[in-house]
Parts: sequence; C-alpha cells; structure tokens
Amino acid sequence: MALSLAGLLATSTPSLANVAGGVAPATAMAVSGINAADLPLVPTSARATMSPLPNFSEVSETDEDGDDDFESLAEAVAAQDDMASSEELRCLAGAIYFESQGEPLSGQLAVAQVILNRTKSGRFPTGVCDVIKQRGQFSFVRHGEIPSVSPSRSAYRTAVAVAKVALAQAWDSTAGKALYFNTPGNRPGVRVQKVAAIGNHIFYR
Repeated sequence: MALSLAGLLATSTPSLANVAGGVAPATAMAVSGINAADLPLVPTSARATMSPLPNFSEVSETDEDGDDDFESLAEAVAAQDDMASSEELRCLAGAIYFESQGEPLSGQLAVAQVILNRTKSGRFPTGVCDVIKQRGQFSFVRHGEIPSVSPSRSAYRTAVAVAKVALAQAWDSTAGKALYFNTPGNRPGVRVQKVAAIGNHIFYR
C-alpha cells in the first residue's frame, strides 16, 4: 500500500520532517535542540545495512490507486458508497445489476470490465451508456433504454459499488481484456477466444 507523505510528516518530529524536506541533518538537529554529541554512534557495518528513507517523489499513481489499497475485492466494494452520482455510473450499475445480480463479486466486476473494455476497443461506441444501449448487444435494454431499478434494492446498491470499483480501476478483473460474455453453451456470434469462466458466465475476447 502506498505511503502517505503528508500522514508521515504530520506524526513526525520537526527534525525528521526537515530531513525529509531536504534540510541537512545537522541543521535539522540544531533546529529541534538535539545535540549531535549526545546521539549514540552507529557502527559503519550497521549503517551499510540500514534501509534508506523512502523516496516519496517516486510513488506512482498505481501505487496509490492499485490493488494494494485493498486486501480483497469484497473490501474494495465495501469501501464504496452506493450513491449513483453520474449517468455513466448509473448505466454501468444497471448493466451489472441486470446481467449479473446474484453472481460472485468477481463476476459482476468482470461484466463491468467488458463494458469498459468495449469503450476503448475502437469496435464499439466510446461511451459507457452508448455501449450498453447499442442495439442488439444487451437483452435487458428496452427501446434503447435501461430499465429503472429501485435504489433501495440491496443487489442494486452492490452493483453501484462494483461499478465504482471498476471505473476507479481499484481492483483488477480476471476478465482481463474480454469484450464479450455469455452463458455456457451460447458463444458470441463472432470468432472469439475464451478468457475466463466466472459464475454463470464465460468471458471472451
């Protein structure tokens, strides 16, 4: 899990904060009233094996936003609220709900991943809602619209949370780069390669 520099400095002594900020150690000790002569000597051999301070400038966005933030997909889902605050989120949650309610969380995330993969593929529309509403793609769509669902339904609240995980890329789906999914025995009408089988769906690319 990525370390937070702000959190570290907030709980550090002034001398440690100054060292992390680039102030020379001797100056930092002087500012905090520490006398270098009072510090214990560290043998050269021990110094060689001491771990250096982390270089916070090299912490990447993937370190902050990747799977390391959560111990499991269930934890990632539980960390989300269940408010569908955007049209894109509502569309994705609706697709997850109608296509995979009752499936394991990994299966619900995989359905979301297929939709997101389509938006980037160049073969489908580039918007989440447009992908879902594309004619002949999702059987639950009626007259080009996603049926409404009561936000009080537990399965829908879960779908919203899963959609947020997918949109934030907070957990890697085992569906990988899949562009299609179907129930066993019903392959898509194009040449495809099986990627994964999760719950009652098989995913293809």
